[in-house]
Amino acid sequence: MSELTPQQFAQRIADLGLADRRVIDHALNELGVGDHTMEEMIRVMQGNGVVTTLQTDKILKGDRQGYFYGDYKILYLIGAGTFARVYRAEKDGQVFAVKVLRKRFRDELKELEQFLREGRMGLKLRHPHIVNILDVVPDQRNPFLVMEFVEGQTLRDLVKVRGKLPADLSLRLIYEIASGLAYAASLGIAHRDLKLSNVLISSDGKAKLVDFGLAALTDRNNPEKMADCPNARAIDYAALERGTGVRKDDPRSDVYFAGNMLYHMLAGVPALTETRDRLQRLSVSRFQEIVPLHERVPDVPGVANQLVQRALEFNPEKRIQSAAALQAEAKKAIQILEQGISPRRRDDDAPGSEYQEEDEDPTNEGEGYIVMLVESKVALQNAVRERLKSRGYRVLVISDPNRALARFHPDDDPPADCLVFGASELGSLAVEAFNKFADDEHTASIPSILLVDRRQTSLIASARRGGNHKLLPLPLKVKELRVALMRLLKGTEKRPLGTY
Repeated sequence: MSELTPQQFAQRIADLGLADRRVIDHALNELGVGDHTMEEMIRVMQGNGVVTTLQTDKILKGDRQGYFYGDYKILYLIGAGTFARVYRAEKDGQVFAVKVLRKRFRDELKELEQFLREGRMGLKLRHPHIVNILDVVPDQRNPFLVMEFVEGQTLRDLVKVRGKLPADLSLRLIYEIASGLAYAASLGIAHRDLKLSNVLISSDGKAKLVDFGLAALTDRNNPEKMADCPNARAIDYAALERGTGVRKDDPRSDVYFAGNMLYHMLAGVPALTETRDRLQRLSVSRFQEIVPLHERVPDVPGVANQLVQRALEFNPEKRIQSAAALQAEAKKAIQILEQGISPRRRDDDAPGSEYQEEDEDPTNEGEGYIVMLVESKVALQNAVRERLKSRGYRVLVISDPNRALARFHPDDDPPADCLVFGASELGSLAVEAFNKFADDEHTASIPSILLVDRRQTSLIASARRGGNHKLLPLPLKVKELRVALMRLLKGTEKRPLGTY
């Protein structure tokens, strides 16, 4: 504890210029005459807003500097990163955020120049979803940036508190993030440090990006220097670009890490395994061994799942190609989620033309439906399950037809909204189960599909089709299966999200 007396503490406030003398005296009047303890002095000074907790701690430690940066009076520490600290500050009655380069980097010319260069670059960015940089002060002893102050919290804090975010909120936030990225990209500026802590969520719920380009503090062409870089995200970007054979600063890298953020919002955990080990960060396998989102979040809407998959595509040619494209895809996904849009329809009265399928359009067509797949062939199980899950369906897989039928008890709610039987290996067992499912009174109204090879003519002849019981040919085109499901489930009520 400091050796200052209560009177010296009050005088130090005045000497440092933290408050006018009359403001200090007004607070002292509350104490009245007589001797007072330091605790009483601190309580009345803080209670009257004369000093903040941060200022009090600095006075008690005997600090003579760090109370002001230029004309900006420092109030509180609101964030600290590898390279800088961010403070809430005040000037002429207005509140600002002041970002100060850490002392250990101020003598490093490269880091100092990078900090100032990125600040000056930020002066060009004026967008509702980017935190505005208002001034860059190149004082070599105390370089700092002045930014708009955003009342709120970081996206990382929001996810930490809530565990995971609803799909509609996650999509809206990634749309706003992509909007800021697209604007910056139109000026030739990439972010290079996308992570949840670099997104602020304002008190009115808007996303705002901070820290454009501050990851680029080392030579990404030199693996040894790259591994020594103190910023982990810079290593991540470099490892991705090196592993996929693209040039550094490829604009699709921001898309990838935006996808990682969307995954993190939806799942509560990031797609990329987090580690402090630099060699593990440089490993390409880290980007290739991502747990599919729908395995972590079985009820994730297909439209959101597909957007994540396309943004996190390891092959840059298959990835969403720009922040502007990501923004457009996010907007489309939001509309689909809000309106429950199925793939585009043509004339509803035209037989066989109810749906026009376009694989490029993300949809949530299967949300609210459960499909049971009765199939013993593992490759086909995986193909159908993964493709349907990506469109919002929940998929149950059973290899025994009789066990599948037993799940449908007359006294219980049906465990699935449609049954798909595969006859490639199960043969007549699948056909017999398909026929029984169509004949039994308690299951006859539930749609079913039989997947059968055209060469299995005897099986095709013995299958009872018609109404809501259909045959599809093998080898299977999943697109055809999806169209058939949409037709068969058209009149089936969707199950409420979270109940299936």
